[in-house]
Amino acid sequence: MTTHLTDAVGAPVSTRPWRYAVGMFGTSIPINMFVTFMGYFYVDKLGLDTRVFATVMVVYAVIDAIDNPVYSYLSDRTRSRFGRRRPWLLVGAPLLALSLIAFYSPPEQAQDGWAMVAWFAAFAILTETFDSLINTNYGALLPELFPEEGRRATANALRQGAMLIAMIISVALTPLVAEAIGYQRTAAVYGSLAAVVIVFMALGAHEDPAARFTPTPGIRDSIRAILGTAAFWRIAITLGAYAGASALILAGAPFFVKYALGLDAGNTTFLLASVILVAIGMLPVWVRLVQRHGALRIWRIALVVLAASLVPMYLAGSLITAVAAGALVGVGLSGVIAAADLVIARLIDVDAAKTGLRREAMFIAAFGFFNRLNALLKSLAFLAVASFYGFISGKDPGPHPAEAARFLMTVFPFALLVIAALIAQSVRIPEPDRAVERSDDDRGTASEQ
Repeated sequence: MTTHLTDAVGAPVSTRPWRYAVGMFGTSIPINMFVTFMGYFYVDKLGLDTRVFATVMVVYAVIDAIDNPVYSYLSDRTRSRFGRRRPWLLVGAPLLALSLIAFYSPPEQAQDGWAMVAWFAAFAILTETFDSLINTNYGALLPELFPEEGRRATANALRQGAMLIAMIISVALTPLVAEAIGYQRTAAVYGSLAAVVIVFMALGAHEDPAARFTPTPGIRDSIRAILGTAAFWRIAITLGAYAGASALILAGAPFFVKYALGLDAGNTTFLLASVILVAIGMLPVWVRLVQRHGALRIWRIALVVLAASLVPMYLAGSLITAVAAGALVGVGLSGVIAAADLVIARLIDVDAAKTGLRREAMFIAAFGFFNRLNALLKSLAFLAVASFYGFISGKDPGPHPAEAARFLMTVFPFALLVIAALIAQSVRIPEPDRAVERSDDDRGTASEQ
């Protein structure tokens, strides 16, 4: 069965996997620049106290976790001739671009004291909430547009490749680009490009017209069903720990290069490029492994590989050894991103088969709730480097900035990935048809009783 629209003569109009996948390029560029360099820009360049940064990140994380379920509830209940997800994507794209530009463009009078704190907090939260709006709706399209396992795997592989290409630009190249034209202009270029790509993707996403006539899922029943699933909790906690670890690896890279390796921060480009380019190269390999052995099994293996890769990164003492270790990080990262979304989609399939309800966005948001808590983990990491190593800001790095940078990029993320890998081993997800049979059996047993 293929979800499709029909044209004037009744011919099917399916969403092309590449058209959907390119949207990931647009959604990834702004948020990758945002989360990777927000700490470096405000703490190291502008001198924001790490303790203030960490405090704002706590508020940020709470709002980030709350707005996901709100947006998902509104999305799942939207009924329009333009679809459920497209209207939100078309509205959210320009708002995300504008908030990113403002975040990296504090006026001179807002670059010190409480004015800087207020500017940082306001536009960090606005950028976060518009990113939540975009990604909740974009992620919910995958299971609906591609119900067939083969096309879904293809679309997911293409979009993960698009995400990695976006990371080359918004993560690896940003130190060089920002050094040449400044963070404000870099954000303007990235934000504008992202908005154009997201709109292009949304206009070509052909949602199932039958969804306009399906029952609107209730929020209480949906929350009860999602939270009552044991597999959900295990997957969500694993994803949350992984999200925190990966965010810290990226955010810690500029500090690692500057303080642990003693190099100009512009060299961060080479370190991050090694991670991302290897991740791109390894993606087809991991996709084949997923198709052969299943997403769940490969997801577990990739988490172990990613955790192990941080050991040589901790030991790296030069740019060459750091780049080599970064390549190993890329291998593990590629495996996780090749499998993780397919694990989530499988669980959504099981729920749809059992209940007949279409609540993809609610599921994406529920998982997103835990993913977005990575800001709390980031906050804890920055508080730890302030407490353990006396690293306050770029203007006051304390007596042990090299150790602080290693802790931020490798030690804390390693601990999170070990937790993620251990919990992932306990995840069990039935096939959708078996879930329906089990549900029918349960109802039959109840009726007999």
